[in-house]
Amino acid sequence: MSGVRVLVGTKKGAFILTSDEKRQNWDVSGPHFAGWEIYHMKGSRVNPNRIYASQSTGWFGQLIQRSDDGGKTWEAVNNEFTYDGDPGTHQFYDGTQHPWEFKRVWHLEPSLTDADTVYAGIEDAALFRSNDGGQSWQELPGLREVKGHLWQPGAGGMCLHTIALDPGNPNRIFVAISAAGAFRTDDGGETWRPINEGLVSPYELPDSEAEVGHCVHNIALHPSRPNVLFMQKHWDVMRSDNAGDLWHEISGNLPTDFGFPIAVHAHEPETVYVVPIKSDSEHYPPEGKLRVYRSRSGGNEWEALTNGLPQENCYVNILRDAMAVDTLPSCGIYFGTTGGQVYASADSGDNWQAIAENLPKVLSIEVQTLP
Repeated sequence: MSGVRVLVGTKKGAFILTSDEKRQNWDVSGPHFAGWEIYHMKGSRVNPNRIYASQSTGWFGQLIQRSDDGGKTWEAVNNEFTYDGDPGTHQFYDGTQHPWEFKRVWHLEPSLTDADTVYAGIEDAALFRSNDGGQSWQELPGLREVKGHLWQPGAGGMCLHTIALDPGNPNRIFVAISAAGAFRTDDGGETWRPINEGLVSPYELPDSEAEVGHCVHNIALHPSRPNVLFMQKHWDVMRSDNAGDLWHEISGNLPTDFGFPIAVHAHEPETVYVVPIKSDSEHYPPEGKLRVYRSRSGGNEWEALTNGLPQENCYVNILRDAMAVDTLPSCGIYFGTTGGQVYASADSGDNWQAIAENLPKVLSIEVQTLP
């Protein structure tokens, strides 16, 4: 009998929600690491019992935790994230140059083929890789060589928050950075190129020809079609049909094109999900109505999914890593809110239920489909 494990990172600990394939009744385990910010947790597709977690506090710094039994027990592994060579400086909020400083790990992305290989996206923005289950970390410095001195922080910091691996080409990796843009490597991380052509950011980046400087919030792809990318940007929902070489807008009839997460249906490569919020200064759903929007046409035509979601006086936000899908035959969609709710749909978004409530602020959601 198959099942689902939902990994929830929150402001005050980690929670693990489990259910069978019906996804009607849920067991909640946690809080793990009570009181600690858990920026992100993600399990290995090779070995589902191997889970990595990014644990952080302002008082005690950053730790990477690893579990080999599905989150029942954990051990702290190496936390040495040292930039390769002299990292130099990058732009700061006021336009001056500022030294690179390691602050935290935003995102962990296990390899698709090896449970001991895992990538880490950090702040200040850089990409690291471990080949020994997190015991040691090495930067892939070629990324920062792509005009890193011009990168600058977004409102939440200068973070590498998205890592997307191409399942058909192990040498191809996509990353996104606030506020530098999107980048791609085709040689396993040795060299990188910006993939921001077609992005428009008139308020943040007056130079329309700039190769870097766009505030990309998230990127998603479908494993069967990795050359097609979907992006939620600071403003605009975007699509690329050539691995990021050129983007075009697909916001269509959305009530607002500002948001953070974006996800693709597990079995329908043209079905995409976003959660619009009012604006970059008002981080809550338009009209106080929590609505997930779904496009079955790869963008432009969107429908509001509301059944089971609060439709009045709802002023929560959904952060960039707080939405995920499972791979069961009837694809499940999951998201968490800054108000501590976790919502799930077992029917591709038609109907929703709260599977956890009153948790701390949800920072991330990942889902494992278990055999």
